[in-house]
Amino acid sequence: MAERIHDENNHKLLSNVIPGEEEAYDLSELFKVLGDYTRINILFTLQKGEICVCDIAESLNMTQSAISHQLRVLKQARLVKYRREGKTVYYSIADSHVETMLSMGIEHVSE
Repeated sequence: MAERIHDENNHKLLSNVIPGEEEAYDLSELFKVLGDYTRINILFTLQKGEICVCDIAESLNMTQSAISHQLRVLKQARLVKYRREGKTVYYSIADSHVETMLSMGIEHVSE
């Protein structure tokens, strides 16, 4: 059996790197939301700018109902925002962090 070496400095360094329990949970929930093929495609579609549900559905060859359901999940995760104009709702990427996650993810899987 290998001997364990305890180094108080390493322990302190590691405890500063690991997020708090709530942050770790929230991050794992974010990755669950991002772990869906349809939601990823919706986010990439929204990188083009504000788009209504009907145009997203047509672009992804899906029903408006299915797109609305996925947009609700993305909205709850604060990944998209929306604007209402009459009866039409336009969705867009919530902020630059979302675009950064998408571009870094593509860069990572393309290596």
